[in-house]
Amino acid sequence: MESVVERFLRYAKIDTQSDEYSENTPSTQKQLILARLLVSELKDLGLKDISLDENGYVMATLEANTGENKFPVIGLIAHMDTSPDFTAENVNPVIHKNYEGGEIVLNKEKNIILSPDDFPELMNYKGQDIITTDGTTLLGADDKAGIAEIMSALALLKEHPELEHGTVRIAFTPDEEIGRGADHFDVKKFSAEFAFTVDGGEIGELEFENFNAALASVHFKGRNVHPGTAKDQMINSMLLAMEFNGLLPPTERPEHTTGYEGFFHLIDMSGTVENSKLRYLVRDHKMEDFNHRKKLLEEAADFLKTKYGDEYISLEIKDQYFNMLEKIKPVYYIVERAEKAMLACGVEPLKKPIRGGTDGSRLSYMGLPTPNLFTGGHNFHGRFEYIPVQSMEKAVEVIVNVLTLK
Repeated sequence: MESVVERFLRYAKIDTQSDEYSENTPSTQKQLILARLLVSELKDLGLKDISLDENGYVMATLEANTGENKFPVIGLIAHMDTSPDFTAENVNPVIHKNYEGGEIVLNKEKNIILSPDDFPELMNYKGQDIITTDGTTLLGADDKAGIAEIMSALALLKEHPELEHGTVRIAFTPDEEIGRGADHFDVKKFSAEFAFTVDGGEIGELEFENFNAALASVHFKGRNVHPGTAKDQMINSMLLAMEFNGLLPPTERPEHTTGYEGFFHLIDMSGTVENSKLRYLVRDHKMEDFNHRKKLLEEAADFLKTKYGDEYISLEIKDQYFNMLEKIKPVYYIVERAEKAMLACGVEPLKKPIRGGTDGSRLSYMGLPTPNLFTGGHNFHGRFEYIPVQSMEKAVEVIVNVLTLK
């Protein structure tokens, strides 16, 4: 049977970066290259009801191998796209065998080093095999590791019919990294009682609560006058934008927060004297705190409108997704199933909130409760991304256990 590493390396080399500025679904056609490959491999594994729809969603069914009604219909979901935050062209994964601790040189020529001084958790994997980039791209473990782990679990179950399981539904989705992974997900067609995304981080992660999220866009208009005659006439929209940002609490940014603490994250800025724009990610776990953050933005905008005039500032806040915990609590046995699956193969569950989003959040609100399982990866979305091989192998075991627990 092909190893999970072999699968992952094959998938990682395919550039599937999504594009938030595209209005198409999928946002990039290159995601379909991986989608078609997965369809072919699902066919080779003997799965049924395999489909690739016009929006780039792959679905398939692993049929139950027992006639007895012992198992729920469980879904497994992973996303095919990689983040637009960092280049995914010409990904060159490198396997570092039997990591001895200390620094890992990713690229000697460019002096790019993965160091435990910067990432202390690296030392947790001494003696293990670690897959990294060559320092010039992201790795794509988010979420091609999840895809590889799901495919390997399916292959293992097909190879071992003595492992009884119920009907399993599979979905591989596009555009998760740009917040659209559930936009065209057909929950009715998927027809699972509940599901798990395999899209988490370090070994043991079990996530069933996440941020409430919004995107705030603030537009500033200015008045351009020749600087030689600008006194009491020029209004510089870039300075309005800077003033607006200064009204937000500086300690409530991603670099100063952790755990359940929310934040304002300035993700994009552009400007001239005449026109400027700021975009913020607004995040918090508690709905009350989330609404308070949105109110702070509105108050900052209102303050500047009072100072300069309504026509100079406009604010738009768009909710993106909500905390899945509200939908998971009534069906908490799903989380308990995942905990048992981990403990059965010697993995200690790490239950913690997602400081971000997941397809599982929106799917939970669409009627498909969907907690998140670990892939084993670290440092997603950048050149220092890595994943231990042994964590991937444990992820496969956990998935198999989730599907075979009675």
